[in-house]
Amino acid sequence: MAKRKSITKRWIINNLGVIILALLVIQMAIIYAIQNYFYNSAKQYLVSKINAVTSVLSIHSHDSAANFSAEMRNMLETFNEKDKIELMAVNSKGRVVLTSSGFSPDASASMPDYEEAMEKGEGSYVGRLPGGEKILAVSVPISAINSEYSSVRMVTSLSEIDDTIKTYVIVISVICLLIIAVIIFTGLFFAGSIVKPIRQISSIARKFAIGDFSVRISNNSNDEIGDLCTAINHMADELSNAEAMKNEFISSVSHELRTPLTAIKGWAETLMIDGGSNPDTMKKGVGVIVAETERLSQMVEELLDFSRMQNGHFTLQSGTMDILAELGDAVLIYSDKARREEITINYNEPEMLPFVFGDKNRIRQVFINIIDNAVKYSSAGDTVTINASEKDNNVIVSVSDTGCGIKKSDLAKVKTKFYKANHTRRGSGIGLAVADEIITMHGGTLELSSGGEGKGTTVTITLPAQAPQTQS
Repeated sequence: MAKRKSITKRWIINNLGVIILALLVIQMAIIYAIQNYFYNSAKQYLVSKINAVTSVLSIHSHDSAANFSAEMRNMLETFNEKDKIELMAVNSKGRVVLTSSGFSPDASASMPDYEEAMEKGEGSYVGRLPGGEKILAVSVPISAINSEYSSVRMVTSLSEIDDTIKTYVIVISVICLLIIAVIIFTGLFFAGSIVKPIRQISSIARKFAIGDFSVRISNNSNDEIGDLCTAINHMADELSNAEAMKNEFISSVSHELRTPLTAIKGWAETLMIDGGSNPDTMKKGVGVIVAETERLSQMVEELLDFSRMQNGHFTLQSGTMDILAELGDAVLIYSDKARREEITINYNEPEMLPFVFGDKNRIRQVFINIIDNAVKYSSAGDTVTINASEKDNNVIVSVSDTGCGIKKSDLAKVKTKFYKANHTRRGSGIGLAVADEIITMHGGTLELSSGGEGKGTTVTITLPAQAPQTQS
């Protein structure tokens, strides 16, 4: 099993690592820019000073060599910034012969700035003295002014500048650390705002998996996480309702199966004891057994159809059909039953309706289910009215009853599988769901309307009529 990686850890490794690397690059770039600024400023200052020196020396260039050397020595001795800058005179052999400090530098010390000045007319160098002190040196050739001297050179210590740069480095580093601290704090808070509800969702989902739908996710977010929590809570509500309906369905089907089985068993035992000596008892018992067996067969067919629907194996054997013939058969099936229960069936049969392309057996099954429900949910003295008509190239069949009706709160759920609006009447609760699926597969609609409890129900079935075929 692969080792689990938390979102927080992944964020620290990926996002925070990139941010720290980016800040380091920015910090180094800023420090480099600051160092260049200070070093270039110092260099420009030395260049301006050394140019002023060469300007003064050029004035004395026409004097005698003795006077020029004296002027050079006097200038170095009276140089007013000797405490910060050391002014040097380099002879024609490339050796420092005069300095403003009075101390000659180590002869072995390299002077890259002097060598550059001899080649390019001006040279600069940032480096360290043998003692380790960091310096900036600038050289300008003066051999054109006097042949005895090849260059003047200025050297200054970079210690103060480096100390200033270090101060900037410390300030920038502190700022970067503060930025990282803020990013870590806000990032962990943000990651926690995601991880905490996800852990809660994971914990509650495990309870859902074992069938405990009593808990809900607390939702305090107005974002995608909040939407997810709302969706999962809604899913739990639907699963809870489905679980309740499933249990109710099992109880209902068990009751529906037990009743006919009890009747069949009872009459079978009676006939077995009686031995067929009483023809009236024999006829009545066989009639009950046949009726209850038919009832069981119808329930089993509903369950099989529902199973096929769930598995995607529910198919249609479609062809051109006369819808009036199928509707008439369904009405005929329930005429005797309605008469026995003192329920009136009024069938307003039209002379003709367009043909419909569909599965006639499935359409008859729908009509039987709808009329059976109308009779089932009616009482003695009620009326079931069946109408069929054509409108806008559609065949419309409506079945209305004056029975117990449906509550407005239940009306939107009656086509849901396992749902029973009235638990006092027999039925599995899936017949209407199967009927709705069959009509939908035919490209039609099945709609229910009711005025409320005790005000009857109307079921309206709409099927597209088959386009008439033209003769060629």
